[in-house]
Amino acid sequence: MSLFKRSKDKNKKNQPVNEKPAAPLAEINAEEKADEAHLPAEEVTELPEEAETIPEEEFSNEADEPDEPAKKKKGMFAKLKDGLKKTRDSLFGGLFVGGDERLNDDFYDELEEAMIISDMGMATTEKILDEFKEELKKRGIHKRSEARGVLVELLAESMRTDSEFIPDSSPAVILIVGVNGVGKTTSIGKLASMYKASGRSVMLAAGDTFRAAAAEQLTIWSERAGVPIVKHNEGADPAAVVFDAIASYKAKKCDLLICDTAGRLHNKKNLMAELAKIRRVIERELPDVPVEVLLVLDATTGQNAIVQAKAFGENTGLTGIILTKLDGTAKGGVVVAVKDELGLPVRFVGVGEGIDDLQPFDADAFAKALL
Repeated sequence: MSLFKRSKDKNKKNQPVNEKPAAPLAEINAEEKADEAHLPAEEVTELPEEAETIPEEEFSNEADEPDEPAKKKKGMFAKLKDGLKKTRDSLFGGLFVGGDERLNDDFYDELEEAMIISDMGMATTEKILDEFKEELKKRGIHKRSEARGVLVELLAESMRTDSEFIPDSSPAVILIVGVNGVGKTTSIGKLASMYKASGRSVMLAAGDTFRAAAAEQLTIWSERAGVPIVKHNEGADPAAVVFDAIASYKAKKCDLLICDTAGRLHNKKNLMAELAKIRRVIERELPDVPVEVLLVLDATTGQNAIVQAKAFGENTGLTGIILTKLDGTAKGGVVVAVKDELGLPVRFVGVGEGIDDLQPFDADAFAKALL
């Protein structure tokens, strides 16, 4: 009996930029202005020339440097494969290798159990299993070693998206949302590093004014990545930070603005109202610039990540997911569930703590690494 069947029963030293403080936000929301003080921007921080930056090799990959010696960092697929080791080895590793090649009831029960434990979710698991059996029958496949390729194809197809990720090809705003502790600040820093290394003009907005030292932590990442950051004092209106960041973004002719937001619990109504207000400011001040709203989820939380995504999606218009900490969990299957249950593409996955361990998501590579 499968486990599923059993469980059913029971970031100073910089000169301030000479820019006039932006206008108050009264025109944004007159009623809210009565309750919120519009604190002046502390500064727009530029990276000093002597500041330590991330070595260029940190951003290398196989496509750009095919002739680099073996001591260079691993290729993207190798990192992904290593990152998914816990999921693969503990759940799927023994299903398709070994002496038994029979596609019998025991095999399907074990596969169902592995998929559910990996947090693909019940509905997604049943759907993929049905498609898997049907495809095996069509192709006349009767061996496990041959069946694995079919499952890889089905998983990849279930996670694939045809929608273009706008920041990869045009000016854009990326609004980052998510609860505290999921790796939101780290993900923003890694995104800034990645896009700066690719030639983009990046600016950060420290919109998390609620959590102590959040702006300081993001400032450290801005210095490492070599990008400017706009921040206010702790406790300021997050929408005001984004408003001033947009003004600086326009003045400096940047082409990518990445905004941090507060990460209190997803069931707090005041946080959701705050996020909705930030979104209105962006749409009003940059009406012709597309916005990507990425939710950062911690893969170790499994199906709870789906609950968070639904709550944030209702208020912020999510367009994609950043899934972190895949290297620290056996719940890698949640990637499949996110796409299947929410219809949201996974845009980036975190498979380690290195600066280049946040990778653009590749459905085919992920499916192969998973199995």
